[in-house]
Amino acid sequence: MVSVGSVQQLLTPAFTVDIQKVENNATRMIERCRALGVQLRPHMKTHKTLECADIMTGGSRRCIAVSTLAEARFYADHGFDDILYAYPLPFDKVDICMELAECLEMFHVLIDSEVALAELVKRRLKDGKSWLVWLKVDCNNGRAGVRPENPAAVTLANSIATFEGVELAGLYAHCGNSYHATGVQEIQAVAQETTTAILEFMERLEKAGVRCPRCSIGSTPTCSHPIADMARLNELHPGNYIFYDVQQMMIGSCQMDDIAVRVQSRVIGHYPHRNQLLVDCGWTALSLHSLGMLPTGYAIIDGHPDLKPVPLQQCILSTMYTQRGGLSLNGDQHEAGRTSGTLEEILLFPFLCWNCSQIVIPSQIPRVILDGDDPCFVL
Repeated sequence: MVSVGSVQQLLTPAFTVDIQKVENNATRMIERCRALGVQLRPHMKTHKTLECADIMTGGSRRCIAVSTLAEARFYADHGFDDILYAYPLPFDKVDICMELAECLEMFHVLIDSEVALAELVKRRLKDGKSWLVWLKVDCNNGRAGVRPENPAAVTLANSIATFEGVELAGLYAHCGNSYHATGVQEIQAVAQETTTAILEFMERLEKAGVRCPRCSIGSTPTCSHPIADMARLNELHPGNYIFYDVQQMMIGSCQMDDIAVRVQSRVIGHYPHRNQLLVDCGWTALSLHSLGMLPTGYAIIDGHPDLKPVPLQQCILSTMYTQRGGLSLNGDQHEAGRTSGTLEEILLFPFLCWNCSQIVIPSQIPRVILDGDDPCFVL
């Protein structure tokens, strides 16, 4: 970690985070869950940092969800506990899960098949500990999980609850289909569908004599606009809300002012003859997921609605394409010449902060925490 005197001194491209917006987003989610009377289990995959994890957990360093075992180890090594590995159990990584389950007070795994359960049953934990197992449920998200209306789902839940050395910790559903929504009404329709499906499944388990202590659903859109029935759940597990992004704004999860992240870039070339500027960031700083999704190209440029990020076609086969991008200016042919004399740095709102952070972190692009307009540290 290093410090810099001003934003202008940052090496670009830089992934910048407004700490005040992060704290505001976290506080609102904590308050929503408190009002509903449910436990918040924030997901760490968006940011993968200790700083944001502390803010999301209110400093407790307990009750989090992760998407990789590298994340689980990272947080365990820094004093976090009650960690849910929210990914269908990979059979080649059960031994790593054993290590975490034995060293933490609570390490949870996720399964959706009898085969996965068998992998856990044949690996007994030390000191009489039981595997804490969540059953992954597919409530029309169309990804992993058992269908709640399928009788085999009740059978699997019963197997988890009755096998020695294994404990049914709860039901887990991701409302990923809320990412196809537009507006609060559609978001809440997905929330209602998922909540109802999980609660009805809980009732079927109870009638079958299967004790299931908890149920959890989550996505940033549904948890940003919760419905009343979500108070009947036990946990919510959103993650993106800590930063938000342009996609979430388009869905209706947040407003532009809630987005806590920007990619800072510099203008490194001016080409009035084609009405373009050249900047020092490309898909490694922004990701390509926004192609065709935004009228403004790859991202939205803060304070410059006339600028549109575009790919450099002549560099598409070059590694330079991953490092540089072009800006097309909407206007007359001389607009780029006028802009080039005043515009040296730009801030871009990324379409997907999750993809942006996944690309940024391994590629050594600096991540910067901002306090107002000033950096407080660079990761």
